[in-house]
Amino acid sequence: MRIYISADMEGVTGLVDAEDVQPGGRDYERGRLMMAQDVNAAVRGAVAAGATDITVNDAHGPMRNILPESLHPAARLIRGKPKHMGMLEGLLPEHDAMVCVGYHSRAGAVGVLSHSFMGHEIEDMWLDDRPVGEIGLAHATAAAIGVPVTVLTGDDRACEEMTEWDASVTTVAVKRARDRFAADLRPTEEAQGAIEEAVATSLSIRRTPSAVTPGPSTLTVRWQSASVASTLLGIPGVTSKDTRTVQAQGNLPGLYRLFGVWMRVAASLTNQPPYC
Repeated sequence: MRIYISADMEGVTGLVDAEDVQPGGRDYERGRLMMAQDVNAAVRGAVAAGATDITVNDAHGPMRNILPESLHPAARLIRGKPKHMGMLEGLLPEHDAMVCVGYHSRAGAVGVLSHSFMGHEIEDMWLDDRPVGEIGLAHATAAAIGVPVTVLTGDDRACEEMTEWDASVTTVAVKRARDRFAADLRPTEEAQGAIEEAVATSLSIRRTPSAVTPGPSTLTVRWQSASVASTLLGIPGVTSKDTRTVQAQGNLPGLYRLFGVWMRVAASLTNQPPYC
């Protein structure tokens, strides 16, 4: 059984603030170890379910958060950037399941460290006119590749967002959001034990990917900066809805890869800290 783990950081056990998740932050070194511990709990669950091939993609920020020596020896690590598929780099049709560890709710939600990919630079996103963030876009892309998402961990708002997309996905709330930078934390040992158990149990149940609607999808993004939107219009196939909103049509996962190009363009034009 081949398992793919996409690991973000904002939804990791115990973490609530930018100082916890940004390199150079006061508590970042502790945060990256907590990230590895949540991932290792998922790896242990996958091993218990019979996984023989486990890939972990470090999907947060610089994508160099997990120290290779801190990762469970049963897993291989994809680390660094750029990655053409970003948070889903290395996900293949041959994978039997995908697990999302440490995910967070989309921009505008009252969830811990909520945002959509680029802090406040992205104000809103829609996939086929449906509000979407990292959770929904990852789920839709995995389904298009042919891999079911089986488990998601994060705060309670992230879990609710996942359930709205696909109620069959097992969710593990490791904390309850009090506000964007505050949470009621689940005890670390209990939270990581719950992750391990959820992964082990979920992977013992054979699931098929969610049905994919035939034909192209439409991805729409409203940016904080009109200069980002106007610059993106230089990319073939990108059209404008208003001065700050652009969209494009295409089949997933190609549309997901195109969105990665948009983010690289936006990053070259802006210098905004991700949590403001």
